[in-house]
Amino acid sequence: MMQTPSFTPLAVVELVSDTKEEAIAWLLSRIRDPQQNGGAELLVEQLGPGVGSQEKENPNLFLVGASRQRLLSGAEDVGLFKEFSDGSMRAFTCANKNNFKDFQGDGDDFFSMAECQYIIKHELDTLRAKDETHVPGYTQVKLYPGKSIIRRLQSKGIMIQMFPIHEKEELKRLSFSWYKKVKLSFQPLDAIRHYYGEGQAFYFGFLEYFTIALLPMALIGVPYYLFDWEDYDKYVVFAVFNLIWCTVILELWKRCSASLAYRWGTLSRKKAFEEPRPGFHGILGFNPVTGREEPLYPNAKRQLRIYLVSLPFVLLCLYLSLYVMMIYFLMEGWALSVHDEEPTFWTGILLFIPSVIYAVVIEIMNLIYRYAAEFLTEWENHRLESSYQNHLVLKVLVFNFFNCFASLFYIAFVMQDMVLLRQSLATLLITSQVLNQFMEAFLPYWLQRRRNKKMIRKVQKRTTLEDKELPLAEQVRLEADMSTYLGTFDDYLEQFLLFGYVSLFSCVYPLAAVLVVLNNITEVYSDAFKMCRVFKRPFSDPAANIGVWQLAFEAMSVIAVVTNFALIGMSPQVRAYFPDSETQLILWTVAAEHGLLAIKFILAFLIPDVPKHIQIKLARLEFESLEALKKKVRQSAQRIICPVMCCKNRLHTRHS
Repeated sequence: MMQTPSFTPLAVVELVSDTKEEAIAWLLSRIRDPQQNGGAELLVEQLGPGVGSQEKENPNLFLVGASRQRLLSGAEDVGLFKEFSDGSMRAFTCANKNNFKDFQGDGDDFFSMAECQYIIKHELDTLRAKDETHVPGYTQVKLYPGKSIIRRLQSKGIMIQMFPIHEKEELKRLSFSWYKKVKLSFQPLDAIRHYYGEGQAFYFGFLEYFTIALLPMALIGVPYYLFDWEDYDKYVVFAVFNLIWCTVILELWKRCSASLAYRWGTLSRKKAFEEPRPGFHGILGFNPVTGREEPLYPNAKRQLRIYLVSLPFVLLCLYLSLYVMMIYFLMEGWALSVHDEEPTFWTGILLFIPSVIYAVVIEIMNLIYRYAAEFLTEWENHRLESSYQNHLVLKVLVFNFFNCFASLFYIAFVMQDMVLLRQSLATLLITSQVLNQFMEAFLPYWLQRRRNKKMIRKVQKRTTLEDKELPLAEQVRLEADMSTYLGTFDDYLEQFLLFGYVSLFSCVYPLAAVLVVLNNITEVYSDAFKMCRVFKRPFSDPAANIGVWQLAFEAMSVIAVVTNFALIGMSPQVRAYFPDSETQLILWTVAAEHGLLAIKFILAFLIPDVPKHIQIKLARLEFESLEALKKKVRQSAQRIICPVMCCKNRLHTRHS
């Protein structure tokens, strides 16, 4: 990364081009002010004009950095974990800095750039108003003591964006080891974590783990598909394998996740106190926890919005999805009747058309619903980002699950047509994968390529951005123009649906696992390419696991147990044991399914989420922390007692 003479830029703050001068001067002074005066004590400079600058270029781009000492104190503020000299991961403290591994001199290379940028973001986010009543120059943009300045500027549209800068050399090295060479090896998770942070690394770690976990199912599925192609009833063995597989892989992932979190120092990291979301609004009051003045919104009012508006809307969307599904079955019936009347090659092709159309419609409905769900969740006015995300995930998962799997459940358990189930599953899976690859890889690449060409022409270069480094001003403007990375939500959602296709119905279409493996291999390369070349660099997210998605996958695995047992109960092999009593068959199937669910939960209880050796290390750290605290208390007590004893002795001597 090129740098200005005064400091290394780490992040960029962009304000709207017509921002009032007094507002800019006030914001910059607050960013520069010492901490004891309520400032962030950061370094900030305005970005100069680019090569061949034009009037329409936004002049209000500011580079933000920090002194080395400020980064050290900031690391302590955010509770950053680093490797200690004994190999354990501990919260960084300035007083103990020389006992941390790799800390040398003034700690120039001690923090990764992603960690430095995370500290910058934290310090800017916690920059608070003092006695200002409004943003200077904007009387309508109210402020009050304790209000987050950055969040207010974002919510009122004065600040366009705040993003971290790419480090070109490190990005080139990561790109080369990650996606530029086709190889049969693991992803560089530590390098991904070092550059993008733990949240991103956990997604790619889960993607890699899920792909590897699918390999046994894919290897079994190929011969099963080849040698049992026309005998759709012989799926019992594969269904039993599904039951065991979906339980075991999720339990093992929790242990793998804990190992990664410990290695990266986020497993025992204390969760930061959550500030109100930028869009949260309400009547001013006092927060009972912090004592600060901030907007308060009645929880009862929020619950009314959820249950009287959001819930009916979700149910209406589910009804529309059901209606579209019935139209699909009418089309399917029409295509089958045409084929039965006069079977030809073209009528054979026609049989697949309704499924393809339905798969495309499903993707479109999912996309439209996603925007509606975001609008509704925003309107519910959740105070915390975590609460907002949980409600959004729940809305999107319920609809996506119903929209994608309702037709398959109907075919399997109402129509009981295994041939049509296999055909529908294959068509849905293949069509959704093709559409996702187009939307996630080709389209963003094409749009970013257009932006890059425009920038290259402007600076009169014929080489690509990657071949020759642009001047700092042009690089920042190019990155400001890049698409904003919206997080791992859509990526996890895609893996959740693929997990559902495999765990629920792959016993009737054994190649499902093979298709998902191929999809995930291309997903690794396309997602890596997007992260490195298409999106702005996101701020680091110090995650300790995959969050609410772990619960979502576990819920899907429970549904998979019920579904696979129902399919086993419907198979001719099992029905042969109960020729006279349908009720007895159902009772035995339900009893066996409940028994396996009990075993599943017992296994989840018996298999510890955190490996034993990590538990011991964490317990040792906790013990050492308690001992250090006791020692500190004793030393403080001694410092108080010693002067008192000295005074008593002097008084006793005088009296004598």
